Amino acid sequence: MSILNTFEYILNVFNNRCMTIEEQEKLVYARLRQEREKRGLSQMELALESGVSQNMITYIETGKRTPTIKTILKLCNTMHIDPATLFPRPSDDKLSAKRTVLDLIERYM
Repeated sequence: MSILNTFEYILNVFNNRCMTIEEQEKLVYARLRQEREKRGLSQMELALESGVSQNMITYIETGKRTPTIKTILKLCNTMHIDPATLFPRPSDDKLSAKRTVLDLIERYM
């Protein structure tokens, strides 16, 4: 991301622009993968325990397929996490923007 794009993103966040649907989807899929990895589960292990195919888990984590609510619930229940853990909270954008600003200040000063 260029500096100009980064600052445009930061301005949008501070002007209360919400994440796009696509950005939210990517975040959900990334968090699903993070939670799986945090628990030390391979995709195959999660598949066997949840009843969701390993291919489907791969497709979900890479954003190639959109899971049903039932599939998300199966995966969350198997990992013993609240499904809300996967979804963005309103403060996520602002926290991310603040981190980006601090990183840029540190990098260029």
